[in-house]
Amino acid sequence: MKVGVIMGGVSSEREVSLKTGRQMIDQLDRNKYEPVPIVLTKREDLVGMTEGIDIALLALHGAYGEDGTVQGTLETLGIPYTGSGVLSSGLCMDKDLSKRLLLAEGIPTPDWFCWTGMDEYAPEDVEKRLGFPVFVKPNRGGSSIGAQMAADRQSLRSAVREALRWDRSIIVEQYMKGDELTCSILNGELLPIVGIRPVQSGWFDYQAKYAEGAADEQVIVLPAELEARVRETALACYRLLKCSVYARIDMMLVDGIPYVLEANTLPGMTVTSLLPKSAEAAGISFDRLLNLIIELSMQERKKEREMTCYAQ
Repeated sequence: MKVGVIMGGVSSEREVSLKTGRQMIDQLDRNKYEPVPIVLTKREDLVGMTEGIDIALLALHGAYGEDGTVQGTLETLGIPYTGSGVLSSGLCMDKDLSKRLLLAEGIPTPDWFCWTGMDEYAPEDVEKRLGFPVFVKPNRGGSSIGAQMAADRQSLRSAVREALRWDRSIIVEQYMKGDELTCSILNGELLPIVGIRPVQSGWFDYQAKYAEGAADEQVIVLPAELEARVRETALACYRLLKCSVYARIDMMLVDGIPYVLEANTLPGMTVTSLLPKSAEAAGISFDRLLNLIIELSMQERKKEREMTCYAQ
């Protein structure tokens, strides 16, 4: 089976995507798959470079990769792809929209504002409703690129301007002091929970995510009742946002309440990434994880095609 490993892309997360793609190629089972590296540098590349592959193994992150657009293009071309579908990808990529859905469903998430430009800049509202510090980040971004913590009005302005360099809309989110957790889900089942403690910075920024040794990431065991609450919240988020095959739900645990930060439909798969670490704790090696992702994705795309045919 020819597996096109699609990586690179046009988003701010291009370098992370390339690392994910290279790791996937290194770990693919050569007895089952023939990897075909597909490095995108512009949107138009996708159509011409996917000819002849049996499935697209998505190593993309960010815009035109994780937001449903590549998924939609591949569906048009009739090429199966890994991970969640078009709808879920679009929902999870838009932090404001996904948080609105979580709130409506009663799933805890930190309070926030969504601004579409400096004309909506209202530091007095932030100070009154959220207090300081706050996190400022692009609405449709990832890997903490363009994200900053703002401790006061002065730093808020500069953080908003920085985030707007990366996206047309930004999130100003309530800071919550607690324990950061990440919940990896594979085929609707929660893998071991990983706790995150940045070593070199005060929060899980880009450096902490991708520099080896910059964060202490360990599988943790929670008290039974608390683990059940975290598990229920993660799976409820996964189902609400229509995720499939695999995803990673990031949250903050504050006073026994898990607050969902965001859902990642194409979580990183680098040597420092959290999903492979969680899978390894469950006894699933990296190559086996890729096998499962490919097999489950083929099944998911088949079900989607059958549903489409039935609807017609």
